[in-house]
Amino acid sequence: MAASSRAQVLDLYRAMLRESKHFSAYNYRTYAVRRIRDAFRENKNVRDPVEIQTLVNKAKRDLGIIRRQHSGAAQGTALRRKSRAPQSSGKPWAAWP
Repeated sequence: MAASSRAQVLDLYRAMLRESKHFSAYNYRTYAVRRIRDAFRENKNVRDPVEIQTLVNKAKRDLGIIRRQHSGAAQGTALRRKSRAPQSSGKPWAAWP
């Protein structure tokens, strides 16, 4: 593996681990960390440049999914909080049909 490929793979590995640690649920977090470590260990002896590039592309897609999963959960919570009906009239659901 070329030095630049190795550095790219290591950066990707670190980024995936860092992002997966943002999951609030313990089970999701530990599963993601375990799965990332296992996948990288499983493919550590790959020498074919085409296969390496394919694996790097897959890991980049997976990193995007991880980022959307933990940021989407936070955004969903914020949206649920904003969507509550105003309670100033004394009738908590007066604004709802």
